[in-house]
Amino acid sequence: MVETGVVFGRFQIFHLKQMEYVLAAKMRCNRLYIGITHSDIAAFAATSSLDKHGTTKRDNPMTYYERSDMIRGALLDFGIKRKEFEIVPFPISQPDLIVQYVPKDAVYYMSICTEWDEEKYRILLEQGLNVEVLFRRTGEKGISGNEIRRLITDNQPWHQYVPKSVAEYIEGHGIDKRIRELNHRVS
Repeated sequence: MVETGVVFGRFQIFHLKQMEYVLAAKMRCNRLYIGITHSDIAAFAATSSLDKHGTTKRDNPMTYYERSDMIRGALLDFGIKRKEFEIVPFPISQPDLIVQYVPKDAVYYMSICTEWDEEKYRILLEQGLNVEVLFRRTGEKGISGNEIRRLITDNQPWHQYVPKSVAEYIEGHGIDKRIRELNHRVS
């Protein structure tokens, strides 16, 4: 077991596949940093053509604070001690800034499912970071935040894809309504 690990994602609705990823990384380290990409879509907007969801409010309906709060609650519900994790911005679109937020000597855990994931892998290696691939999936990768937001917009069942505390957070803070409003404006 290593001392420090890092995972990262947009987490625009923290779902059970992402929880699987976070827990797999946490089992390998004492302290885990959870990096939130596109913490501010204006300041840290997508810079790669493969990063298709890092620029619009529709794809990023939750604030950095909301995502951080939602993830914190879910990890605590899953029994991860608060002293064992931190949630921080992770500027994947400005990779030279990554180590401003997370330790350079950590192990950076990833799942690779898409071309964009492959590019993020190369970005981290180019920064001289120690990267370990936890999952490499081709074809169907399971539920996505994009799919959950679509289900919410269409008033379809979605709760089964997220931790219970996340569903409560989404509904308790009116984020489900915000998602519907953002998606109906575009329709």
